[in-house]
This record gives sequence, C-alpha cells and structure tokens, in this order.
Amino acid sequence: MSLLDAIRADSTAADFLAWPGDFSLDVYEHGEEVVLASGAALEPVAKDGAGGTFFLCGEGGEERPVLYADSEGGAALLAVGVPELVRLLLAVPWWRDCPRLTAQESAEAAEEYLEDEPGLYAERDAAAAALGLDVPSAAEALARLRELALGLGASYVLLNAEEGNAYEPLFRP
Repeated sequence: MSLLDAIRADSTAADFLAWPGDFSLDVYEHGEEVVLASGAALEPVAKDGAGGTFFLCGEGGEERPVLYADSEGGAALLAVGVPELVRLLLAVPWWRDCPRLTAQESAEAAEEYLEDEPGLYAERDAAAAALGLDVPSAAEALARLRELALGLGASYVLLNAEEGNAYEPLFRP
C-alpha cells in the first residue's frame, strides 16, 4: 500500500494532515495551468485550504520530488518523496510561518498552534504511529527543507503555462 493510500485509509492520519498539516488529499485543479520549466511532468496529489497545490514532479511513484505552489504565485520544493513530505508536515505543520526556516520562527509558530490545540503533539504522534513514520525534530525538518528549497529546488522552476512567468521562491537565503 502506498503512503497516500495509507493516509486515506486512516482517519487519525488523514485528520491530522488535513489540519494542522493543511494537506488534503482531495485533489482539484490548481488555480491556473502550470508547468515545470524543465518540461518534466507534474501530478497534483493534494491541496491546502488556501488554494495551494502539492505536486509530484517527474515520472515514477511516491519517491518523486514534491513541489508546493501557493495561490499567490509562490512555489518551493518541499521534499524528495511523499514520506519525507509527510514527516515535514508532522514535525512542522506551520512551515509556511517560517519564511527564513529558523528554529526561532518554528518555536513561535508552535506556541501559537499549541494555544489553540493543546493536544497537537499527541495527535501528531498518533498519526505518525498509524503511518509507521518517525517524526524528526523541528530543527531537523527545517534544515532539510532549507537544503531542498534553496538547493535542489532551483532545478524545479514552476511556470504559469499561459504567460510563461516563473513562480517566486517561497524561501530566500
């Protein structure tokens, strides 16, 4: 069974990933037609609540790189493979609140999330256990996100298919 199928089959995992992970497997068309500058394939696999889309890039299965495009013209490579993406979402579901990808931003965002959802870590741990995944520390997850978004991510330029404009990077050094 694929990890995406495992998420669909387990309400604990699906619920946590839907919120606070903001990763819903209800796929829809992205707000505009997009393509990768390289010409590689894009497969939408999930959405967020604000009109963003998670895409698998290239050919293959869940081991493919995962690119996120928001509805405002920003994009970033988040993970190499669905398992790495899900570990990121389990560790730092507030990754969007960390534009500089720092531990301080993460701690501040975590504090805000925990005010609203004091059982967040217990729910996260239950989702991770249901999927058989380990949860990296927030610092580890953000370091890997930085490595991918600012390194390998430069090879994954998303374009508006009609106008040819490149999406802006979500993260900057």
